[in-house]
Amino acid sequence: MQYEKLMQKCIELARQGEGQTSPNPLVGCVVLNKDGNEISTGYHHKYGDNHAERDALLKLHNGEEKGGTLIVNLEPCSHYGKTPPCADLIIERGIKKVVIGMRDVNPIVAGNGIRKLQNAGVEVVENVLEYECKTLNEIFIKNMTKNEVYIALKTATTLDGKIATQNGSSKWITSDKAREEVKKIRNRYDAILTTSSTILADNPTMAHRKKIILDRELKTNLEAPIYKNGEIYLFNATLDMFEGGINFIKTPVINEKLDIEFILKKAYDLGIKSILVESGGHLNGEILKYTDKIYHFIAPKITGDNSSLSCFDFRKINDINDSFNFQITQTEMFEPDILLTYYPILK
Repeated sequence: MQYEKLMQKCIELARQGEGQTSPNPLVGCVVLNKDGNEISTGYHHKYGDNHAERDALLKLHNGEEKGGTLIVNLEPCSHYGKTPPCADLIIERGIKKVVIGMRDVNPIVAGNGIRKLQNAGVEVVENVLEYECKTLNEIFIKNMTKNEVYIALKTATTLDGKIATQNGSSKWITSDKAREEVKKIRNRYDAILTTSSTILADNPTMAHRKKIILDRELKTNLEAPIYKNGEIYLFNATLDMFEGGINFIKTPVINEKLDIEFILKKAYDLGIKSILVESGGHLNGEILKYTDKIYHFIAPKITGDNSSLSCFDFRKINDINDSFNFQITQTEMFEPDILLTYYPILK
């Protein structure tokens, strides 16, 4: 039985729920009958809806799943939440084998779903495409294991690492195809984070359901396009109130900069589980040590101008060994640009 191929299908199904399931994980499911033929699929559509296993099994009404196999990228839940336990439904429907991509890191589940299945006589196969399944739910894993917000960063540069000329000209470094992909990336995250400097320089819209704006001195125009859609959390040094649809959050200042650790903790406390940072070189650099993942679009252009603005511009070092180190995990083409996806290598 080609469980890896079926698990890959679960992952693809799960991705259909991107941007809708937070704080729950992304989960997809495939059901086979006792002869090994696919008879149903499902996925977790959005937070509060049926989990993937329930979505798939409730489409079946004639008992054709009895004696069959269920493939799912995350261990079935064993507790009551927004919906009843999936493990109970699997047992009730007579499934004889469950193939799992990874164990649930939620301490409420964490192996309990597997034990419940095994105690009912269900065969459990674990760790099929485990790495891919963990990558799919990297946000959920960090939330559950560290109780911290997941931070991704997106930047778009020339070949020589520039995001704009010295007078701020940046439209457009990358192509239409690359910018369309950025919209898809944004949808994966609960909130977008940017700064007053970016708003004043680019006047972006950044249409998204939640936006975090760092504006220490409240320099931005609250009538700007970025304030016209989504929930707005405006971190600043003076105001702490809700007015005009904007959450003003008074934030400690360290070395004339808003306290990033306070901002990230406050965001998590507000229920924001993941953030995509889209900003200039200074904040990109300052937030780098908190960043879990980077999307780096590179256009085949060279400014050749040392005074042009760099994507990471926040310090001076004398020893190359003091560099931040990363592992590139994926390279994609969005003609004529490329997208590098990379993760920090923890020391």
